[in-house]
Amino acid sequence: MAGTTRIPTEPQALALLRGGARAAVTVAVLGLHLRGAVRAGRAGTMRTSGPAPGAALTKLAKAVHAGLYRPAGMRQLLDRRPVREALGELRADLVGAGLLRAVLPGRTRAGRRALRDLRARHPLPVRGSGPSSEDTLLLVALHGDRALTVLAPRFTRDAGLTGRGGTTEHELPRSWGSSGGGGFSCGAV
Repeated sequence: MAGTTRIPTEPQALALLRGGARAAVTVAVLGLHLRGAVRAGRAGTMRTSGPAPGAALTKLAKAVHAGLYRPAGMRQLLDRRPVREALGELRADLVGAGLLRAVLPGRTRAGRRALRDLRARHPLPVRGSGPSSEDTLLLVALHGDRALTVLAPRFTRDAGLTGRGGTTEHELPRSWGSSGGGGFSCGAV
């Protein structure tokens, strides 16, 4: 199977592979923010701030933008049906590529190797100045909270993406579900 493994290039897929649903949605939110379509709202929430160019958006980014029809924190956004469905499709793509296990949540050996190799090729910069929007999304997908706080510290803090329980680093296995039931939670893998 290792010979047929497709390594995704989409940052949201890489984030899902690295840190689960919350990480993928965080990358989608950050991508929309970098396009001017999402901004931080009051008290750790996010909201739309303009239209999102539809042709260039992934299904998850479109679902996130639509899901912010009213201000929401990450937990509310993750619970919105279109977002859960888009995450389910993205997860199915990763399972089909041989990077996630279908039965027991978690990465396959090929998935772990892909992340390790990509992190080695794309190290986290020490300062936030310099990377393009695409590179910023890739770095956040691969390095999680550390990259968020280096590359987009103000938005990260104001939107509630880190701090006070918000993190993209770990998820419990039950959060991998794509629809109905189950909650999203932080914890050790």
